[in-house]
Amino acid sequence: MNSNESAKKLQQKTAELIKKQGSGKITAADISNLREVLQFHEYRYYVLNDPLVTDTEYDHLYKSLEKLERENPALITADSPTQRVAGGLTKDFPQVQHLVPMLSLDNSYNAEDLADFDRKARESAEVDSIEYCVEPKFDGASISLVYEDDMLVRGATRGDGVKGDDITNNIRQIRSIPLSAPLKAHGIRQLEIRGEIMLTKANFKKYNDSLAEQNLPPLANPRNAAAGTLRLKDPKQVAARKLEGFLYHISFVTTTGKHKEPFHTHAESISLLWELGFKSPEHEKKVFKGIDKVIAFCHDFEAKRDDLPYEIDGLVIKVNDLALQDKLGMTSHHPRWAIAYKFKARQGTSHLRSVEFQVGRTGNITPVAKIDPVPIGGVMVSSISLHNEDFIREKDIRLGDQLLVERAGDVIPYVVKSFPELRKGTEKKIKFPETCPVCDHTLNKTEGEAAWRCNNYNCEAQVVQRMIHFASKDAMEITGMGEAIVNRFHEQGWLKNITSLYALPWNEIETLEGFGKKSVEKLKEAIEKSKSQPLYRLIYGLGIRYVGETTAKTIAQKIGHLLELENYSIEQLQEMEDVGPKVAGSIHEFFHDADSIRILKELEVLGLPLKNEKKELASGGNLTGLSFLFTGTLPTLKRSAAEAMVEANGGYILGGVSAKLNYLVVGEDAGSKLEKAKKINSVKIISEAEFLAMLPSK
Repeated sequence: MNSNESAKKLQQKTAELIKKQGSGKITAADISNLREVLQFHEYRYYVLNDPLVTDTEYDHLYKSLEKLERENPALITADSPTQRVAGGLTKDFPQVQHLVPMLSLDNSYNAEDLADFDRKARESAEVDSIEYCVEPKFDGASISLVYEDDMLVRGATRGDGVKGDDITNNIRQIRSIPLSAPLKAHGIRQLEIRGEIMLTKANFKKYNDSLAEQNLPPLANPRNAAAGTLRLKDPKQVAARKLEGFLYHISFVTTTGKHKEPFHTHAESISLLWELGFKSPEHEKKVFKGIDKVIAFCHDFEAKRDDLPYEIDGLVIKVNDLALQDKLGMTSHHPRWAIAYKFKARQGTSHLRSVEFQVGRTGNITPVAKIDPVPIGGVMVSSISLHNEDFIREKDIRLGDQLLVERAGDVIPYVVKSFPELRKGTEKKIKFPETCPVCDHTLNKTEGEAAWRCNNYNCEAQVVQRMIHFASKDAMEITGMGEAIVNRFHEQGWLKNITSLYALPWNEIETLEGFGKKSVEKLKEAIEKSKSQPLYRLIYGLGIRYVGETTAKTIAQKIGHLLELENYSIEQLQEMEDVGPKVAGSIHEFFHDADSIRILKELEVLGLPLKNEKKELASGGNLTGLSFLFTGTLPTLKRSAAEAMVEANGGYILGGVSAKLNYLVVGEDAGSKLEKAKKINSVKIISEAEFLAMLPSK
């Protein structure tokens, strides 16, 4: 898109605009330069993943452009970065016809299929050898884009291949897809491009994590998430989900005047897309002479598929020479000059034998399907979460059903569907229990929530899960006290609740197989060390429903002693940062439960400090009174270490973005927090380097 020389000029323009902005001298005459600079930095950030300015600098320039365009509406252009987000909801998606039909690809699954494809192509073309271009087969939602006179004029779904849904408003929200491209500079008037809309694995995980927080079942795979997002009525929701567009095929081109075709091979067309500013497989494509090298590459690449930041389900092999493509032609279903090499399936079918109902540490009852073991994506799957009763009903899952199971990348196995058409009449509806499968306590369901819960705090299953959580790395970090050891000690009768972690019979433990004096000493040391953990870790370790690490820190900052919370009302709890009615109710319930208070008092006697010793020590630091929040992956610091630095210097951590936040420290793959912070003028968005510069020098 930009040569080194152009990039230098744009960086110079950026510096000049930042300087002007600081002096308050940006005027309407700067609108064109602002647009050009912002488009360049969007390209650097979303296509190259190599930003040249901080988010704060970009955001300030963006707001300057917004202000100038409000004051000078006649100067607004369709490709301005401010014009991505539409003003209202999309009422419907009208059908539009593709300039060239979007055909499917024929599939191959082994070397023999590829060799047969090559043989037919050589015979039809009457040549001895063919040059092929190989590229990833992206596992997303197919789209078609049309650009005319440098501007994006239409985005559409694949539809039936001839017509698709017009989703232009939603396409405009995807920042890796440029609103304009320098087509005229290459003699192009009109261009139709094919591609795929995707969610990276990291953004897909963040989205599923957000669903889990709402007690909603996760989406099966990034492909479903991307396809569903493209059909959302609200473009702002589309923008928030961080989709990416990969463009890999030019299906139609018209040139201006006497200009000739700008490319003659498929590989050249991919390079042109990259040069025009699109995210294309420029660095992933490979060109080979002859099918043998293609086959070897396919085998090698399949082993590396999980190293990619996005999902692919195979490779696409295309005849590289476009004239030869035309000669080979196509059937009514697929082109004769291309084929997809599909990787080994990450789906499988299996028989549902039974359903077990498991009790979590907060009492949630989770149905778990027990199926005939089936290999999926290199893993033997025999158990799959069915999430809740609503999920079972929506999927119409019955005992004895055949199920379609999927596992994409590192995502946990997921039931895609049942097969009602294969039922024999012996299948039975899954009956959800009315009482806890462990303690027989009556189950309850809170209005507005999907999960059934056992509210018996002393339920044995919950007690064990709470002990596992209490000892975990992010809580009290008792190294060596993992799930297997907790369960083993519980079976021996040594662990009955979290207080018993601090009163273990060491002489008896030394007699257990696998435990010697050395391992016992290490475990003793880890338990003793846990007594010096900060108060927020203890609060988090208690496993109070809805209380995560950040909320635990908020609570710890507000109190001098943990038992003070016995005297807090729900209204007082809600006065804490990011503590709403649901969280406040859960905290209030915990600290007004006699068993909970008894356990806390026992822990204090055993040597765990319930007093916030660090509350006074941190005052007077460089960051005193300032609030911080971290988002994304930081270049050098772990988030926990960065948060500890804030607290050690008198600052405090918030649980979310609000007007009370002073600084948002942004790393790679920052999510919705960054977008929300950009809309609050008082929040300063800084990098890790800027954050470190605020700390006292050693």
